[in-house]
Amino acid sequence: MKTTRLISYFTRNIFIVLGLVLIWRGTWYVLDEIDILFLGRNHIISAVGGIILGLLILYLPDRDLKEISKL
Repeated sequence: MKTTRLISYFTRNIFIVLGLVLIWRGTWYVLDEIDILFLGRNHIISAVGGIILGLLILYLPDRDLKEISKL
């Protein structure tokens, strides 16, 4: 019975990780296309903008950046 639960646990977690990776991959490609279309492949603008936007997204809900320390 324990091996069945262990297999189920790993299978469920593998699918969760796979789903997250596929979402990340799709988001990455969409953002690359936006970079190509609107910024003329100027990656420095989109990189700095992404850092600033990411920090704002982490900061605004609770007005701190404690999430970064969890990395």
